[in-house]
Amino acid sequence: MQKQEIKLLVFDWDGTLADSEQFIVNAMQAAIEQLDLDMRTRDEIRNIIGLGLMEAADVLFPGLNQIEHERLADSYRKHYSSSAKGKTALFPDVIDTLYKLKEQDYKLAIATGKSRKGLDNSLQDTGIRSFFHTTRCADETFSKPHPRMLMEIMDQLLIEPENTLMIGDSEYDLLMAKNASVAPVAVSYGTQTRERLLEHKPLTCLDNLNELPDWLAYYID
Repeated sequence: MQKQEIKLLVFDWDGTLADSEQFIVNAMQAAIEQLDLDMRTRDEIRNIIGLGLMEAADVLFPGLNQIEHERLADSYRKHYSSSAKGKTALFPDVIDTLYKLKEQDYKLAIATGKSRKGLDNSLQDTGIRSFFHTTRCADETFSKPHPRMLMEIMDQLLIEPENTLMIGDSEYDLLMAKNASVAPVAVSYGTQTRERLLEHKPLTCLDNLNELPDWLAYYID
């Protein structure tokens, strides 16, 4: 991709800013057990992190009908809320990195597979809501990797795809970026392996979010 002036940085939430994998896996396994479904492994559940909840249910249990998917999703929400509320943890250096990016006048946004209620609770837990100009959730629009979530953010902030980066830890983030004509940046510390992420040709793959400001300075120069 030809270098462009970057104005907008859109972040995934789970696995990119928030270290929430264990809560997600535990809640989904508890929901599966409650509904007496065939158990799914940790890796199988990690694979769906980033999708909207109904889309995740369909990947895990493609043989179920919509009503059964909704029952699984509802059970998951209850288990996640009871176990994770008030306990959301950010990855190391996230807050310092967001401060640096804000000082450098980037617009910041979130595009997540979480529900609006789930993201609002997490933002309240972590106290970082004020960093972001806008946020979009999977229950408000189409799930990743459909580009609609990202396109709505850019439309709201009046920023073009060539001036936007999408930062995420899953192939769903990178594919959404590609589908929206936005350049992707991967992070290797989340739910999917570096090798899997590199298959989608991100501009870079960061091992820690604190590498982002220096990389941006290099990329823009």
